[in-house]
Amino acid sequence: METGQQEQFAEIDKLRDELLTNIKCDVEPPKQLDSREVLTRIENVILGMVATLSKDEAPVLALPSRSEWANVSFDSAVGLQMIAGSSVTTVRSDCPLSVKRFAQIFKILSIIYKLVQSNSYATKRDIYYNDTQLFGYQRTVDCIVDDISCMLQVPRRTLHVLATSKGFLCGDLSYLEDGGSRVNCLSSSAAVPVSSNVAGIKNIVSSAKFVLIVEKDATFQRLIDDGFCSKLCPCIMITGKGFPDVNSRLMVRKLWDTLHIPVFALVDADPHGIEIMCIYKYGSVAMSFEAHNLTVPSVMWLGLLPSDLQRLRVPQDMLIPLTQRDENKLDSLLRRPYLASQPSWQKEMDLMRQNKVKAEIQSLSAIGPDFLSKVYLPNKLRYGGWI
Repeated sequence: METGQQEQFAEIDKLRDELLTNIKCDVEPPKQLDSREVLTRIENVILGMVATLSKDEAPVLALPSRSEWANVSFDSAVGLQMIAGSSVTTVRSDCPLSVKRFAQIFKILSIIYKLVQSNSYATKRDIYYNDTQLFGYQRTVDCIVDDISCMLQVPRRTLHVLATSKGFLCGDLSYLEDGGSRVNCLSSSAAVPVSSNVAGIKNIVSSAKFVLIVEKDATFQRLIDDGFCSKLCPCIMITGKGFPDVNSRLMVRKLWDTLHIPVFALVDADPHGIEIMCIYKYGSVAMSFEAHNLTVPSVMWLGLLPSDLQRLRVPQDMLIPLTQRDENKLDSLLRRPYLASQPSWQKEMDLMRQNKVKAEIQSLSAIGPDFLSKVYLPNKLRYGGWI
């Protein structure tokens, strides 16, 4: 490596060394269950229904609540994770308000059972079209699949249910997909879609020094057009195109588990962008039951920092006043358990609240059309401008 490149990545290499010394503290994800165990767990649910019917009682399904903060705890090595004995929502088969949902859950359970038994896969879209009249909306299927995954304490991919990915990758990365095809992100002329079966990816090869999570697709595409990956080679860029889907989060986690290189987040300097970064880093309440597979607590906030707006003198007309909704979201974020361990993040968020302005990453284009790719990011990475 040339001297210039060594200097360019010196701070990143130092960060990686720090992360590697703490890697022993990482909590190992639980072992993946085999098909027989998944089938047994489904059978136990059905046997419970049969036992209830034998007593002339109406079957009831108890689903752990995936929307309550009271049901999660925070562990700095894992993120937000569902606690044992969480409160549940009951779905009764004899209640007019829930009988349809009971039938929907039972139907999807039977589809999953057949998929696992036959070692075949289906997308959530396939399941929806299995009985559109019963399900009504795609979102109904999406939610129930996650509810079943949580109820059985089984990762969704182990249920043989896949979801179409919305994320994209580019940079110094190649790997083997489940079907045996080799994907080379570096040689591709465009960004590569994140696989719908991240668990099936093998033989990851990369010389990347870091992974850059980019919040927005527009910024991601602009960085590609500016040749960012070539200028700061070797690196990997990924975007979940806003609020990340599960596959994008799984991919970031897989890259961390495999490569153990620093992961940086580039998000808007607003409450929404901060929340998206927190989802990659600490997870979400809704998916807290699968935190071990989805979170990367080592994610660092690279930008756009509220303090950058003052430091770089971003033009006033590029700053956007915070709305009441923004302020409420900011207050909500500051109350979350993981912020207590991030004083530097709190300081930036307090500054945002004090100045009552937010800004998009694109606001840097007011300083120069390629300021983001040629100046801002290279300097941040070279001089350790992350928190």
